[in-house]
Amino acid sequence: MSLFKRRRFPVEIILLCVRWYCKYGVSYRDLAEMMSERGVSVSPSTIFRWVQRYAPEIEKRMRPYQGHRSGSWRVDETYVRVGGRWRYLFRAIDKHGRLIASLLSGRRDTGAAYRFLRKALRAASDYPPSSITTDKLASYPKAIRRLQNEGLLPQNVEHRTSKYLNNILEADHGALKRVIRPTRGFQTMKTAAATLKGFETMRMIRRGHCIPRTRRATGEARLVNQLFGLAA
Repeated sequence: MSLFKRRRFPVEIILLCVRWYCKYGVSYRDLAEMMSERGVSVSPSTIFRWVQRYAPEIEKRMRPYQGHRSGSWRVDETYVRVGGRWRYLFRAIDKHGRLIASLLSGRRDTGAAYRFLRKALRAASDYPPSSITTDKLASYPKAIRRLQNEGLLPQNVEHRTSKYLNNILEADHGALKRVIRPTRGFQTMKTAAATLKGFETMRMIRRGHCIPRTRRATGEARLVNQLFGLAA
């Protein structure tokens, strides 16, 4: 496969390492030791390069199979440390906890809120929102009005500011951070964005929020392998 050209490890091993790293919240060094116990000698830096290359590819290939999302959106930001500084991870889920979109940003202003909501609308083009629940950040109403003025968001979308309704998203932030914590922060925005895509995708698969291509694609390992044409 051209994606894995000149890789000296089998594709199955590469995908296994990427999948385990993004699922279990272990350090690269710990994962290298786990593979060593299984007879595979691979360095932490090699696993890092695999995650940077293939985690976004898994997310891209899984995107068409995310399935239906509710029109009731919950939108919020959480903090992620990148290069020793706090950055903002915008996230949107529906009322059932299914991820719609996420975006890592260095700012928390109207421009960032606009870019994020526009990305979420593209991701959910087949099921646009009927309501958007946010916190009281002043950037959201401005971003929503801009999207409505541009015809990208229906005029009848209800914008709500309710901390109670966003509790489900706050809890989801916490679950994601438990996976992020062993990384001890990211070095650059580029590496952080690539890794977070893998974290989010594996959490969706684990929670059953993705539709397999066929009924045979049961089980996380088989589903990821099938995305790359490896499943029997």
